[in-house]
Amino acid sequence: MNNADENHSLEAGEIARFLSYVAILAASVALYLSAEHIPSSRFEVLGAAAFPRFVFAAIFLIAVIAIIDSLRKIPGHAWGRFGSEVQHWLKTRYLVIVCFVVFAAYLLLVPILGFSIASFAFVFGLQLILMPRKPLTLLVAVLVALAFSFGLNAMFAEFFNVFLPRGDFLNG
Repeated sequence: MNNADENHSLEAGEIARFLSYVAILAASVALYLSAEHIPSSRFEVLGAAAFPRFVFAAIFLIAVIAIIDSLRKIPGHAWGRFGSEVQHWLKTRYLVIVCFVVFAAYLLLVPILGFSIASFAFVFGLQLILMPRKPLTLLVAVLVALAFSFGLNAMFAEFFNVFLPRGDFLNG
């Protein structure tokens, strides 16, 4: 990596930090406003929302200071390269992103399909994505997926008397 590429990477990192500060600022404003709905008792002089509002106001002020500092560090020409830097970053980390997307789908499917079926699909699907596809590895993938889905469900039910979600699909 030469000096110019390193500078571009640092500039993209500073822009990403700026965007994260903006997200923190927006979250602190939203949480500050939602603190109004905290029920208060008659024994609290300031009200139940006072402390959360102090905290979120402090986070707001810190985020504003961080945004100003971050904007000061970003050169004007860095904004144009940011999109290509993000694309490069996403391309180099696509498997990680795919794993998170598959995990999010798994979390959404557990209440519908139940633990066993959703876990089998999750584990087997990730193994298909990450492993080389040969007959022996496919057999190993099926066995591992069975062990960590239906086997885990049976172990929890038999030994711990903990019944994992069956899902709406199986309950009709």
